[in-house]
Amino acid sequence: MKLFTWRMQNRQCGVVAAIVTIGSLMMCVHLFGELKKLGSAVAQLQDEHGIKSRSSRNSPKSSGHRHLSAAKDQVELTGHGDDDMVLIYNRVPKTGSTSFAGIAYDLCKVNHFNVIHVNTSKNAHVMSLSDQMKFVRNVTEWVEKKPVIYHGHTAFLDFSRFGVASVPIYVNLIRDPLERLVSYYYFVRYGDDFRPNLRRRKAGNTETLDECVEKGGNDCDPEHLWLQIPFFCGQDAMCWEPGNKWALEMAKENVLRHYLVVGITEELGDFVAVLEAVLPRFFRGAVKLFQEGTKSHLRRTSHKVPPKPETLAKIQDSKIWKMENEFYQFVRKQFRFVRSQTFQLVKGQYVEKSNRFHFEKIRPR
Repeated sequence: MKLFTWRMQNRQCGVVAAIVTIGSLMMCVHLFGELKKLGSAVAQLQDEHGIKSRSSRNSPKSSGHRHLSAAKDQVELTGHGDDDMVLIYNRVPKTGSTSFAGIAYDLCKVNHFNVIHVNTSKNAHVMSLSDQMKFVRNVTEWVEKKPVIYHGHTAFLDFSRFGVASVPIYVNLIRDPLERLVSYYYFVRYGDDFRPNLRRRKAGNTETLDECVEKGGNDCDPEHLWLQIPFFCGQDAMCWEPGNKWALEMAKENVLRHYLVVGITEELGDFVAVLEAVLPRFFRGAVKLFQEGTKSHLRRTSHKVPPKPETLAKIQDSKIWKMENEFYQFVRKQFRFVRSQTFQLVKGQYVEKSNRFHFEKIRPR
């Protein structure tokens, strides 16, 4: 009797164990299915937002680095917040601005953003106060055109003065002041290869820059150098007074406080690479386009005579040139610092640095 009872108890234990085992297996199968569904959902969300998985970012094929000389096919995006971005490029004449704007126009359809040219009456660089207010309101409230790049030959405008909740991102380019002066001097006489049949305002005037400087002509007066500083100084009256020290310091301050990055024409390719790394929402594919496209050197002045050393020495002796050159050197140093923080030199090539920050100790749990 005791043996029978023991066998019955043992059989019951076996049944219970089998039930528990089967139940556990069914639970595992169910959990595996749910995890698979969750993985598919996460992958779909990553695909929708343009976010690469951790494994793909760390794989040898896609290391997260981008050569300064050649962009990768995939650039990590940051989500729908980028769709509200407004970028302003208040371009300085004769600094390669047409080439850079051409890159933006070529990328806008591919990267799904808008590009709008700001055309001012008689090429005025300064707006009236009422126009400033209208411009600020239009730029910030024209939601249908966001994300967007505005470009035009306008002086810097501080949006924070007008009571708007969000301010745009500023970028710009400047050029060696002497190179820009020489280029502009001959441009207004001979034009360029972008629109070769367009008659410029000094067409027919064959006087060289050397001849102009030697006789002290108006067209080569050092005041014509005073252009890059005012574009960064802004809309204030003192910004446009040639040789104004306050304007120089204000321009420097604005570069540091209000501009995401200011590049130099002489290193335009590096400027494009930095923008692709920092603003992929707009500039994904820009490096490849710059290198392989036809817009890298879109405009060339049709005829230029290199100035003599004595001509250069006379120009460089002016107060205005010294201030413009100080500003140029300041911007170049800052840009090269930004570039060095963005890229590193690996086997003779610049590659984009990986992230050097992460989030932790997030509370509450």
